[in-house]
Amino acid sequence: MFDREAYNKRVEWYQEARFGMFIHWGLYAIPARGEWVRSVEEIPEEEYLPFFDEFDPVDYDPEKWARAAKEAGMKYAVLTAKHHDGFCLFDSELTDFKATNTKAGRDLIAEYLDAFRAEGIKVGIYYSIIDWHHPDYPHYGDRIHPLRNCEAEKEAEAGRDFDRYLEYMHGQVKELCTRYGKIDVMWFDFSYDDMTGEKWHATELVNMIRTYQPDVIIDNRLEVSGEGFGSLATDNPSVYSGDFVSPEQIIPPQGLKDESGRNLVWEACITMNDNWGYCAKDKNFKPASMIIKKLVECVSKNGNMLLNVGPDAKGNIPEESLKILEEIGKWMKKNGNSIYGCKGSALSKPENGRITQKGNKVYYHIMENSIGGVPLYGINRKQVEKIRLLSDGSELQIVDFWTVNNYPDVVFVNVSSTPYLPDETDTVVEITLKEE
Repeated sequence: MFDREAYNKRVEWYQEARFGMFIHWGLYAIPARGEWVRSVEEIPEEEYLPFFDEFDPVDYDPEKWARAAKEAGMKYAVLTAKHHDGFCLFDSELTDFKATNTKAGRDLIAEYLDAFRAEGIKVGIYYSIIDWHHPDYPHYGDRIHPLRNCEAEKEAEAGRDFDRYLEYMHGQVKELCTRYGKIDVMWFDFSYDDMTGEKWHATELVNMIRTYQPDVIIDNRLEVSGEGFGSLATDNPSVYSGDFVSPEQIIPPQGLKDESGRNLVWEACITMNDNWGYCAKDKNFKPASMIIKKLVECVSKNGNMLLNVGPDAKGNIPEESLKILEEIGKWMKKNGNSIYGCKGSALSKPENGRITQKGNKVYYHIMENSIGGVPLYGINRKQVEKIRLLSDGSELQIVDFWTVNNYPDVVFVNVSSTPYLPDETDTVVEITLKEE
């Protein structure tokens, strides 16, 4: 039976945090053509293994990563402990295909956890339930396995034992849950076709996780792919429904609700460019201004944003990503109160921006300037206690002039004496409403 009270308590910090860092990193940083390179190019195992021998992230410094995340205003992070290629950044006893057996020679997940916790950032672990390296994972005929079209694998399928793979997979998840202290987020990826739910022995898996990590927040991809909501959107979520919906590379047109009209907890995972893992030639980076606006959009729809970085083979976050994080951080330092702990508002989206709200604080995100004062649609003048520019706390007076008298139901404020907004990306006005 789903315990909604326990669930609401479990996700409370997560809905306060609103903004996190996703980190995709592994052997695929060496070919540098994205994290799906082995599947997309149908690379055989023997051609991929040389990357294992070469892996030597001499610049890996998770403290730098953690500082960059903190400076950007991120409150939690999720790192790939194992991606689809099966390579493990942690010291698993169940495989030799791990970072401790490379030139790195150490447990990279342990170092990540220590560094991010030291900065006060909640820690998450990504674990792929898919595995292209494991001999018992389906090869031939599987929709996405690198050897799906290899005729030589057709005969070998009969000798594969999926239960043996599940024992391995469950065992690794247990290692992650029992050897690294408190884990705040467990991010599974992903179900597809008939590989969903109990195909993964998902009830058993989640019950085991909850035994060792009762407060951990789990995504919904044991049950569905990134394109589904799953039973979390119903009144009776399954044991393995997860705690949040995980739309990928898209922000839902409206806030997500379950079948009874309750707000769903959700997180949009977004790349800075067009790839999750490092791709040397992908320079299609989104500007910081766009990402800030999209973060605001997520919060205005009761959602989170998990923004990805893909470190290179040496362990460096790309310079382009670091510059974007720095710009986001400058905005967050001044305007973070309009993000952390905020939700959507009952007020309709204004034509000149978006609205977030926290209690009696309404945050008007003005993304387009006006002539003759900026209209704060939906704000009742009689309910206003004070209006301030959030970035510096300066008073904003309500415009009382003949030009606005024809619109008595709309509050107008002047946020600038020039045609330009104080912050061209997003100028935030904090409206404190009188307590009823």
